[in-house]
Amino acid sequence: MGQKRDYYDVLGVERNASEDDLKKAYRKLALKYHPDRNSGDKKSEERFKEANEAYGVLSDAEKRKAYDMFGHAGPMQGGFEGAADFSDLFGGLGSIVEDFLGGGTRQHRQQQGRNLQYNLTISFEEAIFGKETEIRLRHPEPCRGCSGTGAKGTQTCATCRGTGQIRMQQGPFVINRPCHPCRGNGKIATETCSTCRGSGQTVRDKVLSVKVPPGVETGTRLRVTGEGEAGLKGGATGDLYVMLTVEEHPHFVRDGADIRCEVPIHFITAILGGKVEVPTIKGETPLSIPPGTQEGRLFRLKGLGFPHLRGRGIGDHVVCAKIVIPTNLSAKQRALLEEYAAITSEDSASDSLLGRVKNLFV
Repeated sequence: MGQKRDYYDVLGVERNASEDDLKKAYRKLALKYHPDRNSGDKKSEERFKEANEAYGVLSDAEKRKAYDMFGHAGPMQGGFEGAADFSDLFGGLGSIVEDFLGGGTRQHRQQQGRNLQYNLTISFEEAIFGKETEIRLRHPEPCRGCSGTGAKGTQTCATCRGTGQIRMQQGPFVINRPCHPCRGNGKIATETCSTCRGSGQTVRDKVLSVKVPPGVETGTRLRVTGEGEAGLKGGATGDLYVMLTVEEHPHFVRDGADIRCEVPIHFITAILGGKVEVPTIKGETPLSIPPGTQEGRLFRLKGLGFPHLRGRGIGDHVVCAKIVIPTNLSAKQRALLEEYAAITSEDSASDSLLGRVKNLFV
């Protein structure tokens, strides 16, 4: 990334920022640039590493003091060069002196296992009422043949003699650094584990029970703690995220917590009024149709929709009237309708309109 940026600028905080300010700023950046959210984005990966490095220094009181005194050189291995007063340097670098002047024994850090994702499709009804289901997945776990080390056999590293550390002279000081050949473990593999081929992990089929709560929708993500990829070097196991897709219903449409549907109503019922049976998630429900119901009128059946996912009541079932006009009339039906038309034409709205139009030409 070229020349390193100022750690305070990286986190976007003032130089007198409190520990709480640092933590909030770091969490915001880590969430934005985390590799799980920006897969394959090299720029985001670099920003994530940069934020980690900045927070790692500024969140440690001693390292922060060294950084404020000497800049980037302070917390690093070359941080002692050019220091005019070594007594002040030792007084302000407690943990750094311990790490670099022979007292540090840290090896490679533990690595948390990656989170895994499983895509689950459920029916419209299952999204309403919830369900408990079993899912099968191929689950990474530490290799039992090598206990996750990746090696069938090991021997003491000849370079560091099993300490995992290499002592280096830096001016008047002796500095301990992790041993490169054994990567700070103190041991080197004599033979790669044939079971995991050196990866330290194997994959096996696993069956998990997942509880889908009522009210979920497409895009809802369920978290199953500790069922992700196993961590390395004793790191914590990742989590499993179950991504839900809800199938469409042949008659119902979801609208937030409400369910909508169209119900055909015979034009005679629409004119005179009556009752119709409406299909709902709890079976057919009678609905009273008032006289003179028009096309598109909405009726609301309370409490027959989706439960709110966070337990804030239940939506409604909204019915849209779809007036049905018969296309094939018998001779008697046609005669009766023509008789009705003749009766109503004497004072119909259309007749009145025709009279008004004629008056325009008088």
